[in-house]
Amino acid sequence: MAWFRSLIHLSNLKSAAKSRNSIISPSFTALSHFNTGAGAAATGSPSPVPRSSEWSGLGPTKPEEKPRVVVLGSGWAGCRLMKGLDTSVYDVVCVSPRNHMVFTPLLASTCVGTLEFRSVAEPIGRIQPAISSAPGSYFFLANCTALDPVKHVVHCETVTDGESNIDQWKFEVSYDKLVIALGAEASTFGIHGVGENAIFLREVHHAVEIRRKLLLNLMLSDSPGISEYEKRRLLHCVVVGGGPTGVEFSGELSDFIMRDVRQTYGHVKDYIHVTLIEANEILSSFDVRLRRYATSQLTKSGVRLVRGVVRDVESQKIILNDGTEVPYGLLVWSTGVGPSSFVRSLEVPKSPGGRIGIDEWLRVPSVQDVFAIGDCSGFLESTGKPVLPALAQVAERQGKYLASLLNSIGKAGGGHANCTKDIEFGGPFVYKHLGSMATVGSYKALVDLRQGKEGKGLSLAGFISWFIWRSAYLTRVISWRNRFYVAINWLTTFVFGRDISRI
Repeated sequence: MAWFRSLIHLSNLKSAAKSRNSIISPSFTALSHFNTGAGAAATGSPSPVPRSSEWSGLGPTKPEEKPRVVVLGSGWAGCRLMKGLDTSVYDVVCVSPRNHMVFTPLLASTCVGTLEFRSVAEPIGRIQPAISSAPGSYFFLANCTALDPVKHVVHCETVTDGESNIDQWKFEVSYDKLVIALGAEASTFGIHGVGENAIFLREVHHAVEIRRKLLLNLMLSDSPGISEYEKRRLLHCVVVGGGPTGVEFSGELSDFIMRDVRQTYGHVKDYIHVTLIEANEILSSFDVRLRRYATSQLTKSGVRLVRGVVRDVESQKIILNDGTEVPYGLLVWSTGVGPSSFVRSLEVPKSPGGRIGIDEWLRVPSVQDVFAIGDCSGFLESTGKPVLPALAQVAERQGKYLASLLNSIGKAGGGHANCTKDIEFGGPFVYKHLGSMATVGSYKALVDLRQGKEGKGLSLAGFISWFIWRSAYLTRVISWRNRFYVAINWLTTFVFGRDISRI
């Protein structure tokens, strides 16, 4: 039976070889498309890595193609514009260093866990679905570095967030209509040490950083052997800037301390304090009666209000103009905004404050087919109109107006570059202030429905105003998905308290 045993052995060898081939071959097949450089040269196949110049859809559009609107930025103005653009008329390309819009009125609530971060972030692909699906529409995670208005081209550079294994590369995008909606940057007023030591509150990653820093300080302050001075410093939260953002964050922080810290961090509950520093009066754009109410309410909540001007910021303390030193463990800077470096670099007429100068139709008069909206723009003095405040409602309504204007231009045959000379633009942009709101903590808020500082209108403060504040912003959240998130987060926080996990 030796021949029979040999036959079985040979059959087993064939089965093993077949099994090895079925396991190994797919691995080589799956990885073969990564062969570049020497490997590609050895096989004679071209490298699959595309160069930016080979990308389709980035060159000038042809007369038979849809014109292209390029939007720089993904804030309130840019996203409202993209939402309103008629994608049967235009291709839409968005260039921005973030792929979402931030619902800034609720951003302060995420810093202490009242809301989760995803509740205030709306992906651009949901705001304008064509960017995710239409052949000629794209989103590029990049910064715009230069503008060539003669060639109708913007120069861009990809964003890599400092990842060492990803190369930055540059590319160009041709436009028929360009909308600059880059917003503004937090203003430091040239004060030394602000950029290195303070945390701003304008983006989701700022809120993440604040939350992690706050919870880290709470846990470190409970460590054995820590001195009394260091414990008080770590748990001293300083907010610079008494505008709506600074006041709302202070109110949220005081609620967090009274309702959550006192239960979870009982050993250090008497050490944590909040100080709000403002050079003039808090909420200066609000009615005098509402400002007084906010001052009283914040003081009752344990927020210490200090009137002063910051002269210098060090790693563990700030120094005021009168020489007072204020130690801190967490420093949040919310003193206003100014133009970005890209806006400052543009050789176009500027409005007061350094913003891009625009006319009544939101055009940049000195260049063809370029518009500017939102915090980065302001009316030229020649228009006789005041520069509008850097508010979300201003940016949103400018985006809505410009979307309607561009749709009309496109349908009239003026969508392509240099084709708007004979197009009637219609009525100019007119802004009407709808009012201001701010929460001050402890289920209290302010609602100021006046048309301006000297105008007449309804002003409310208290619990009813807080209910109006929440209801209004819940309806303003862009998608039903995020409205659901916000409502559930509010309910969860009310029933179970805030999440204090440091993730």
